[in-house]
Amino acid sequence: MVESSQNDNIEILTYSEVEEVGGYIGNFEVKIRKKARLVDLEKCTGCGTCYQKCPVKVPSEFDMEMGMRKAIYVPFPQAVPNVPVIDKEHCRMFTKGKCSICQKLCQADAIDYEQEDEIIEDKFGAIVVATGYDLFDASVYGEYGGGRFKDVISGLQLERLISPSGPTGGHIIRPSDGKEPKNVVFIQCVGSRDVEKGRPYCSNVCCMYTAKHAVLLKEHLPEVQTNIFYMDIRSPGKNYEQFVQRTMEQFGALYIRGRVSKIYQRGDKLIVKGADTLAACQVEVEADMVVLATGITARHDSKEVATKLGIPYDEFGFFTELHPKLAPIETVTSGVFLTGACQAPKDIPDTVASASGAASKVAALFSSDRMSMAPLVSTIDTSVCSMCKACMEVCPYGAIQEEEITLRDGTKKKQLTVLESVCHGCGACVSTCKSSCIMLRGMTDEQIFDELMAVAQ
Repeated sequence: MVESSQNDNIEILTYSEVEEVGGYIGNFEVKIRKKARLVDLEKCTGCGTCYQKCPVKVPSEFDMEMGMRKAIYVPFPQAVPNVPVIDKEHCRMFTKGKCSICQKLCQADAIDYEQEDEIIEDKFGAIVVATGYDLFDASVYGEYGGGRFKDVISGLQLERLISPSGPTGGHIIRPSDGKEPKNVVFIQCVGSRDVEKGRPYCSNVCCMYTAKHAVLLKEHLPEVQTNIFYMDIRSPGKNYEQFVQRTMEQFGALYIRGRVSKIYQRGDKLIVKGADTLAACQVEVEADMVVLATGITARHDSKEVATKLGIPYDEFGFFTELHPKLAPIETVTSGVFLTGACQAPKDIPDTVASASGAASKVAALFSSDRMSMAPLVSTIDTSVCSMCKACMEVCPYGAIQEEEITLRDGTKKKQLTVLESVCHGCGACVSTCKSSCIMLRGMTDEQIFDELMAVAQ
């Protein structure tokens, strides 16, 4: 992040959202809403006095609500830029109309309560979509006690406990009483491979991050015992399989093949009841803490983003590539590329590979002043067109636009034109046109008739 922020050819717009996307490949017109953070980016020195003295504390989203943050805060440690933002929903200046402690103590005079959102309009040659993912909401599984038992946490919450910059400074403790856990149970496939309550697909990363957590727990707490309930261990590749084996043999993780049916509390302990399908018996494991390996889902706003970009998405909200084998990075909208888990659940190596692919596609696009077009594109005979615009309405790619031309006598006339770099030759416009003025190049009625006659002869 620091390296990117210091590169002269990279402009980072934090706390911003894409409002609207128009145009086409090589000429995208994008409107970006730069939200008011109520702190001047140019004046702020990042001293931290404002959020150290702020009296308001609310649960931290970055720490998965296991720690607290202030009403004025930096989203996470080492954030770039190191400039805080004011949370209007909890700041006393906006909820009660009085406080302004941060403004009074700021020596750089960077606090501006009157700051408003700014709309930025710019043009871009290509767009790379890397919007990430959300975690599955484990509270759907009431039998696991998610949201009811404090000591039932998600894998990402455990990640924050392990982190030195987390709410406990890297010290792994039970959320309920602050004691170190002696027995930890992991439950895999929470929200994955479940048609009824979760998602039917495998989330790809859960088996491996559970193994990683088991190793880290053992390194932090040498006396801890880990038990992992799993459906199937999915560790493709030599390195991943070796890592899982090492987790079992060197770090003592006990893998139990079976599903958990219920978690209940007995005193200060959690009782995990499930099945061991290999031993063909029911088991009960006493645990101090239970970690749910929650699966990956598409971002909650993925469908809105897809609509703005003009790209398709599947039934789960993941963005769809042009072709799963031949064009895994491209989308149906030329110039828009996909990378990371916005496309499907991916681990770090797969994400890096797709990011490298997207960067290569953009570099190849910009390396030449010409681009290859699909030969099968629509053309319009403007002398016959009635300007009903039915083709514009049905075109899924927005390839047909209205333009104004000047005739020889100086008069102006409106006509429809096809953007060849956007058209995919689907033929929807051809079947809709009432005056038969729009045809696919190389597939006019006369050409098709000639082909049929040649076959008949």
